[in-house]
Amino acid sequence: MKKQKKVYFNQMQQEVIRTGARDSIVVAGRGTGKGVLHAQTNLRNFQLMPRSTTAFVAPNGKRALTNTLPSMLMHWEAWGYRRDIHWCIGHPPPKALNWPKPLITPACWDNIISFYTGAIGQIISQDRKGTSNSKSFDFLDIDEAKFIDFEQLKDETFQANRGQTREFGDLPFHHGMLITSDMPVTKKGSWFLHYEKDSDPQLIALIQGLVLQRYKLQQQLLLTTGPTPALKHAITEVDHQLTELRRQAVFYKTYSSLTNMAVLGEDYVRQMKRDLPPLIFQTSILCIPVEIMRDGFYSSMRPAHKYAATDFSYLDSLDYDLQRLAEVDSRMDCDLQPHTPLRIAFDFNSNINWMVVGQPDEGAHRLNVVKSFYVKYERKLPELVGDFCQYYEHFPEKTVVFYFDATARGSNYAVNNEDFEWVIEHEFERRGWTVVPMYLGAPMRHIEKHLLINRGFAGQARLMPYFNEANNEDLLVSIQSAGVYNGKKDKRGEKLAETDEDRLESRTDGSDAFDTLYIGCERFPIEGSIMAVTSNWN
Repeated sequence: MKKQKKVYFNQMQQEVIRTGARDSIVVAGRGTGKGVLHAQTNLRNFQLMPRSTTAFVAPNGKRALTNTLPSMLMHWEAWGYRRDIHWCIGHPPPKALNWPKPLITPACWDNIISFYTGAIGQIISQDRKGTSNSKSFDFLDIDEAKFIDFEQLKDETFQANRGQTREFGDLPFHHGMLITSDMPVTKKGSWFLHYEKDSDPQLIALIQGLVLQRYKLQQQLLLTTGPTPALKHAITEVDHQLTELRRQAVFYKTYSSLTNMAVLGEDYVRQMKRDLPPLIFQTSILCIPVEIMRDGFYSSMRPAHKYAATDFSYLDSLDYDLQRLAEVDSRMDCDLQPHTPLRIAFDFNSNINWMVVGQPDEGAHRLNVVKSFYVKYERKLPELVGDFCQYYEHFPEKTVVFYFDATARGSNYAVNNEDFEWVIEHEFERRGWTVVPMYLGAPMRHIEKHLLINRGFAGQARLMPYFNEANNEDLLVSIQSAGVYNGKKDKRGEKLAETDEDRLESRTDGSDAFDTLYIGCERFPIEGSIMAVTSNWN
């Protein structure tokens, strides 16, 4: 018998768990405990639906195996559920454990989590096409929903949520879903926000009232020493009502500072509208999802400029070793040219510093933005370079082409006594990397920059930018939120104090680093003499 362990849940987690709706859609910011919610929900499913199948839906394999699932399994471990004792991953459970077999035994146990009740969870990675084909699920677990391709989800996975009604049809959450995300900034990523109209506040309030009533009855039962058939009957009746109501319920709620808007008042809202960039105000304050700003600085950018590049062969070779999966590095990426120098560019700020990494594919006329990094506050340029070198430790070509303009010379407010150019080159060289400096001169005027980059997005320049979506989440937000003010990129928000709703990494600093990278790669090609030199270093 497994020893019970007391687990504590915060207010958001308690509200979702106690409501117990068939479908729960939770829009909540970072640090609100969405991982705990997924861990508890799937633990409930695996225990109350033995031999069932749950689908763990992720936008890509890298995210699923390095972020989403490790978080859930970490909580399971903390609650006393041990690997290869209570659950297994990536292989059939050992026969010696004598676990029940799933109702639908998988043909292949890759990307399968199995539980001691015989229940299993299958990782559905959207960058592995067809992973939902011919499947039958009893529940859908969808984290980081803003990155999910809804059309693929609708056409493939939703249709597979049709499992064993005979076995589990009496449970209100059978064929249900848990969907969580923070607030999206694009229309494509906003598909789950539409569930708000399906949620009946009166029904949710009724369920929550019955939950409270049941709790009070249960307390009476514990305190009663005499016969208790009436109390037990009353609890049974409440349970029956809860089951029927939960089966129809869609729980939708946003957990952010928006819930305090009524308390903060109109003056606060007006101040935020005045101080924040337009897109940040719309998404963070008003909760209005928007697509890439058509009148923004990057007006020619489209969703097609994002791509997935997960190296599944490497991920599969890790054999679901959670410790190794937590050590995310470039071996998980399949969009790198291994013997070609990486191109880098920076943006410097006293509170946040960015590095954007790319590789031109001259034959395809594209610039692949393969990764971006940032550091905040006490972490400065040396730490930023250190993060890069750690991520690309296994990259064979230890050479970077460093694009920079005049802002990198003679300025040192983010470091000590040396200017940015010297610090960056010094930090790379002391870590064993070779730096090829490429000076771009004075910063390009905003009007010229706007024209050049948007011509690139429109396919009218030598290189078209494309972004590895999994490796550039915050950079893409920075780019998509960049507006125009007085004919220039709207940078009014850069100097404001950071808040939970307006994070430094969401502002335009990251987009400035991308600008420098694109200008360098587009206007200063190096495939001639410098490439010949770098090839001699191998």
